[in-house]
Amino acid sequence: MKILITGGTGFIGRKLTERLLKAGSLLIDGVRAEPIEQIVLLDPYPGAGVVQDARVRLLTGSLTDADIIGEAVRGVDLVWHFAAVVSSEAEADFDLGMQVNLHGLLMLLEALRREPGRPRLVYTSGFAVFGRPMPELITDDVIPTPQSSYGMQKAVGELLVADYSRRGFIDGRAVRLPTISVRPGKPNKAASTFVSSIIREPLVGQSAVCPVKPETPVYILSPRRALEALERAMVLPDETVGPIRIIPLPGITLSVGDMVAALERRAGAKVAACIRWKYDPEIQRIVESWPSAVRADRAIALGFRGDTDFDSIIEAHIEDELNGVVPNV
Repeated sequence: MKILITGGTGFIGRKLTERLLKAGSLLIDGVRAEPIEQIVLLDPYPGAGVVQDARVRLLTGSLTDADIIGEAVRGVDLVWHFAAVVSSEAEADFDLGMQVNLHGLLMLLEALRREPGRPRLVYTSGFAVFGRPMPELITDDVIPTPQSSYGMQKAVGELLVADYSRRGFIDGRAVRLPTISVRPGKPNKAASTFVSSIIREPLVGQSAVCPVKPETPVYILSPRRALEALERAMVLPDETVGPIRIIPLPGITLSVGDMVAALERRAGAKVAACIRWKYDPEIQRIVESWPSAVRADRAIALGFRGDTDFDSIIEAHIEDELNGVVPNV
């Protein structure tokens, strides 16, 4: 079985690759364990920390390069599509966001359409597809109302994946991910990057900036649960997913102040004091435009799980990224 992961050298791509290699196979549709023969990681950047394994091939190139895409999808069975221009960057550079998030996706879909055997695709979207005005509680049947270029691009992407699936070109599933925290690595250009950095950096004695007010609510999911969800979305039978191809995922809602309080409980006041509160009205506006209260009934019925509390998310980050030890604590 050949697998393609776009954005494959990013944090989620690397973590998923390690998970797949360790498993060695995937139980597709719950009936057959398919051995993993090759994983192609497509990314414009070589990245760091990519696992060295004979089954892994790193393909460096752009999602908008037809030759590269054609090479990447040749003979592919499963595709996880993570490559994207993130929220703040897509808002700052409309043309770049459109080129990668929409035209790049369309190029990928057309290449998969030409492949035999109806390849299976998991497309990652997010709750930026909603914007104000919106209901206080987002349920599975609330219609997207994006108020950012990134949210618009993701909403259109969901519809493209759904229609290519309806036409029988691919077997696609679009998962709406909550904001993932705590991400390992370094801050990126996403408006939500602080949701990880205010925990990750203080835990290793580094300062971090929080650009929003402490009472700002966020809807989050841990890396562990995100990886579980991305795998589950891929292995579900076509008939179980059914005609509705969009799966909003369960997460937890808490304020940024609650996150910092959880950090202090685990690591102490000295660690929490590494956070500098530097208000940025534009980041506040973007984050407040996203939903913070979500009820993901369909995903839960399909077996997807959210986290129980933020304390356990911090503990999981310490176990997975810091070998279970907080320096100097």
